[in-house]
Amino acid sequence: HRISKSKFSRYWRRWNRFCRRKCRAAVKSNVFYWLVIFLVFLNTLTIASEHYNQPDWLTEVQDTANKVLLALFTAEMLLKMYSLGLQAYFVSLFNRFDCFIVCGGILETILVETKIMSPLGISVLRCVRLLRIFKITRYWNSLSNLVASLLNSVRSIASLLLLLFLFIIIFSLLGMQLFGGKFNFDEMQTRRSTFDNFPQSLLTVFQILTGEDWNSVMYDGIMAYGGPSFPGMLVCIYFIILFICGNYVFLAIAVDNLADAESLTSAQKEEEEEKERKKLARGEFSNAEEDEEEPEMPVGPRPRPMSELHLKEKAVPMPDASAFFIFSPNNRFRVHCHRIVNDNIFTNLILFFILLSSISLAAEDPVRHLSFRNQILGNADYVFTSIFTLEIILKMTAYGAFLHKGSFCRNYFNILDLLVVSVSLISFGIQSSAINVVKILRVLRVLRPLRAINRAKGLKHVVQCVFVAIRTIGNIVIVTTLLQFMFACIGVQLFKGKLYSCTDSSKQTAAECRGYYITYKDGEVNQPMIQPRSWENSKFDFDNVLTAMMALFTVSTFEGWPELLYRSIDSHMEDVGPIYNHRVEISIFFIIYIIIIAFFMMNIFVGFVIVTFQEQGEQEYKNCELDKNQRQCVEYALKARPLRRYIPKNQYQYKVWYVVNSTYFEYLMFEGPCGFLTNWYVHSSHCCWDVIFQHYGQSCMFKEAMNILNMLFTGLFTVEMVLKLIAFKPK
Repeated sequence: HRISKSKFSRYWRRWNRFCRRKCRAAVKSNVFYWLVIFLVFLNTLTIASEHYNQPDWLTEVQDTANKVLLALFTAEMLLKMYSLGLQAYFVSLFNRFDCFIVCGGILETILVETKIMSPLGISVLRCVRLLRIFKITRYWNSLSNLVASLLNSVRSIASLLLLLFLFIIIFSLLGMQLFGGKFNFDEMQTRRSTFDNFPQSLLTVFQILTGEDWNSVMYDGIMAYGGPSFPGMLVCIYFIILFICGNYVFLAIAVDNLADAESLTSAQKEEEEEKERKKLARGEFSNAEEDEEEPEMPVGPRPRPMSELHLKEKAVPMPDASAFFIFSPNNRFRVHCHRIVNDNIFTNLILFFILLSSISLAAEDPVRHLSFRNQILGNADYVFTSIFTLEIILKMTAYGAFLHKGSFCRNYFNILDLLVVSVSLISFGIQSSAINVVKILRVLRVLRPLRAINRAKGLKHVVQCVFVAIRTIGNIVIVTTLLQFMFACIGVQLFKGKLYSCTDSSKQTAAECRGYYITYKDGEVNQPMIQPRSWENSKFDFDNVLTAMMALFTVSTFEGWPELLYRSIDSHMEDVGPIYNHRVEISIFFIIYIIIIAFFMMNIFVGFVIVTFQEQGEQEYKNCELDKNQRQCVEYALKARPLRRYIPKNQYQYKVWYVVNSTYFEYLMFEGPCGFLTNWYVHSSHCCWDVIFQHYGQSCMFKEAMNILNMLFTGLFTVEMVLKLIAFKPK
């Protein structure tokens, strides 16, 4: 019996090892990889298809698809746990992330089926399934590294976010003490940005920190204390300190994000260097081409500036191949064309014609197409197009068309020139204005000013930096778009069909919102008006994912977001009108979105662009052995000059010079009889006294006193000017 039992256990262990080996191979296979990607895509499509007023069959399909996908993702998790083992499975951060999403989906399904949670809680819990979108980052190496780096950067600014939270709480409590219940001076207008309770005070302070309509809140605070007079004007100190200090904290977060962007770009550099090393190992990489394209760089301690390099830049050599199969490299006509296109006079002349062409395009009359001005400008356009065509022909003759290396069409900027000129020629060739294609081609002539990029070297390098930055920040854009999509889906879950309202606030449904109602113009009871009732949606709504993404984008720009916030707070049910402050807790959704997208991701985005431009600026020193600080020290030492001080030899002039340079004379001029106000006056214009003390209803005696003081100080500073002219001489 024991022998048979041991044989069975041995066979079971052998079978278990075999199955785990096969499952591990299946999990790491490309088929499994693309299957998971396809399931993530189906999950995203299912979530994005939800919208307001959707048919019942679509709801059933979405519920069934969600359960099937949940079962498949659960099977994926269990398969990985079995093949890798629990200990090895939970070592990976993404595996923990997958486990959390699956467990959240199972919990959501149980709560929905048992109906033991409120609809709002179910809507929030459903948002867990949105995190499945980020499963794609597990199979995208560069994107997964970026997400991991972003999570590390979030940890680095956690202390700053805590400081911001404490700052908001302190000013919210202070605002409640100062303005609680005092924004009711106008009974005809209901104000939402108030300090009447702690949640409302938090929202108002956060609105002020975003800078949206904060001055209106400040004016309400001033009016609450009697208007723009003595006690009321002191109120502005609270709002100014709140605005400046709050934005100082945001600036600290932005600077920290800039440092994080530098670390992210360094990580991307390491990836690129690793790829280049792999190419070198395979023999697919060659540095010969790069050495030909780069200008000569000095290896000394003080490299020449980039501007000098451009000024001394050699002409692009003629390719060692025939042009148009006719002109050989030694052809005299081709050599002459090469000399012309590389001449500075020719380049500047083409730039001048590009400027004239741009001015002529701006001077066209878009309303009267057959006007005399347009006829003249049309003839001028023929001239400009002929000149630009001649330029293209000369360059193609000098460098060849596109077959060999170094030819005209091998440069992207030259292709842009060719595209613009070709558009102009085709539009001239097709004269019928009834053809829409011709109109489109004529519109494309506005690209003509872009031809200046290839001629202005500084502008060309800026454009190259922009393209490098776009390539670098591509992953940031993808992560930001995924977050935007996720918040849009959450918004659809929370607010679809709930932002409708009747123009008559006493009606709550579309069936009741019919007929006419009486309103009063500017709140005047003596001016009644009859208006028709209408059931209207918010300007920005969450009825589907696309409109939700547009609404959230406007929130991230801080333009008018408080209006959408309070509209969402008042939302009640689908097809039911708003109830005042019905769901204040909904504001957490907007606050989290603004902190993550507007404050964090946008700062990371800007930081990436700044760091990329700095790195491109450092490319000219890449062959230098000294680092940036050492180069600055050497440059400072080379530019340092001894200070020179003028001392007159004439004894009388020396006495005046000694008085003018004395400390007591400076105190007399800068402090004087009026102290700080005199100092202010020195740095301002001679009418500064009038500007400072001028006020409505001032007396004639006050005006005369100001005039006397103005003449007194003008004479004093005239004496100072004469003494300094004597001491230092006019030269």
